[in-house]
Amino acid sequence: MDKDPIEKDVKDVLVEDTSDGSKKTLFGRLRNYFLAGILVTAPISITIFVTWKFLTFLDNKITPIIPAIYNPNTYLPVSIPGLGLIIAVVFFIVVGWFTRNFFGRLLVRMSEFIVERVPVINTIYGAIKQIFETVMASQSDAFKEVVMFEYPRKGIWVLGFVTGTTQGEVQTHTKKDTVNVFLPTTPNPTSGFLLFLPKKDVIYMKMSVEEGIKMIVSGGIITPPIKSEKPPE
Repeated sequence: MDKDPIEKDVKDVLVEDTSDGSKKTLFGRLRNYFLAGILVTAPISITIFVTWKFLTFLDNKITPIIPAIYNPNTYLPVSIPGLGLIIAVVFFIVVGWFTRNFFGRLLVRMSEFIVERVPVINTIYGAIKQIFETVMASQSDAFKEVVMFEYPRKGIWVLGFVTGTTQGEVQTHTKKDTVNVFLPTTPNPTSGFLLFLPKKDVIYMKMSVEEGIKMIVSGGIITPPIKSEKPPE
């Protein structure tokens, strides 16, 4: 089993360089301990700080619009951190439920009809909607698997998403077993190319579709960990 990355980094910092046959000085040891302390505390501290700031931002923006009679913080001796987040989650659930019925769908269609006819606004709305639909599609069956293949020439590798097995007229023109692959662009994965590739020319990756989308959107900055083979039972 692979070691924890933070533990590995700490050990790398604490390891003594004895290649010259001399021992580390006191200053060198203190420096290594200092760096190890940063490696241990920085990630969790930044995570807590960002989370706290996010909750505070939501509380400051959402709780003021709640009537005092319905605001729990009005009756409690201390404010509840994250109340704004809870209210936001409940709000989205209610909106989602409303849009599932006839009147909700009708209201959404009327709103989109108006927005799509406003210059500039319709472009912004369309782009944002496509991005969210693509991200949400990673949770459905829109993208089957992540694959890697050579494109646009030999020696250059790209990531794509299998959307299904090639069928119909396209498949009749090739004798090879072909799959439909969507090749997205970076950083906007809503645009790209539809490729029909021989199945033998693609490498199926172990990463999830969501991990593949994150890697493409981030330009390779966010790289998913390597998944080992499932041990035999």
